[in-house]
Amino acid sequence: MHSIFYYSSELARYDFGPDHPFKPERAQKTLELCYRYGVLHEEYMTLKKPPALPYEKLLLAHSKDYLDVLQRVGEGEIFQEMLNYGIGSQDNPPLRGIYEWSRKCAGATWEGMVEILDQKADVVFNPLGGYHHAYRSRAEGFCYINDPVIAIKEALARNVRITYLDIDAHHGNAVQDAFFDDGRVQFISIHESGKHIYPYTGFVEESGAGKGEGLIVNIPLPPKTDDEIYLEVFRRIVIPLIQRFKPDILVAELGADSLISDPLTDLMLTNNSYTQVVGELKGLCGKILATGGGGYDIYRTARCWTLAWAILNDVEPKDEFAGLVGGMMFGPEMEVGSLYDRPYAVTGPEKDGIRQEVGKTMEFLIKRHRL
Repeated sequence: MHSIFYYSSELARYDFGPDHPFKPERAQKTLELCYRYGVLHEEYMTLKKPPALPYEKLLLAHSKDYLDVLQRVGEGEIFQEMLNYGIGSQDNPPLRGIYEWSRKCAGATWEGMVEILDQKADVVFNPLGGYHHAYRSRAEGFCYINDPVIAIKEALARNVRITYLDIDAHHGNAVQDAFFDDGRVQFISIHESGKHIYPYTGFVEESGAGKGEGLIVNIPLPPKTDDEIYLEVFRRIVIPLIQRFKPDILVAELGADSLISDPLTDLMLTNNSYTQVVGELKGLCGKILATGGGGYDIYRTARCWTLAWAILNDVEPKDEFAGLVGGMMFGPEMEVGSLYDRPYAVTGPEKDGIRQEVGKTMEFLIKRHRL
């Protein structure tokens, strides 16, 4: 087994501004926790710096005119035309250095895919990746360069079967659209319903077209969905679909914004269900390319991603400072005294209503896919 963890302190320090919810420093907190809990010390693990993605690889997901605009913005230009490409909004501000930053974040996901394709890695994690909202000619939802699309297209050129699973609380809209009628990629997104949050897409009826019909699977969940219901959906729908498709490589967008404390979403998960999902993915495919994604409570996100890395590598986190004076919990795990969250469950009539709504979604998907 060989695993790669991509990280750059330069990329983790990149600042979207004090009022912007996206904080790349989550990656730094994750790395610190991985070292603290001894899950990045095995001989088969490599810590690698993200490379700048070659321009021709950016063209796998983006138009030349969009890349030219993004490059100009990255060099500090502010101009009217950028608004036509989604740059200049509150979500996607015109930031100096954004082109190079995005190119390196995407470079890690792309190179990680190449390492898997070349049989040099079995598990890759890029906490600085997962920008699933970036369209061919438009920045959207904090995303400028769509690294999952680039990596998947690199793999398709080598004739492999890919499942893309997105557990971010936001629907993976731009990845879905890139492969909507492709027929070579199984796309599964389990997210908070577009009736309630951005990007207002990802409804159960969206199922692909042409060769892609039936390969696009959306599982929208109502606000306040908890661990119990989430895991029921995952095991009843997601696992059988992936088992049937039998992917060569599983690309997993492991956004952590479905957690109970996330300021931008309304799901009520703890990382107990999150980690069970990651563990069950490990049993579905031997080759996994995982990325970060959403997660706006940076401490809980760091805990999630530390646990995900540990699970993907079959290592048990152990606090190497436990019991030392001054070595008690800090930052990410202070509130619970552990990497794991306290259990939480919604109860009463509210739970009954959620269960009823999710039951209808499952019934629809079970019938459509003959599960």
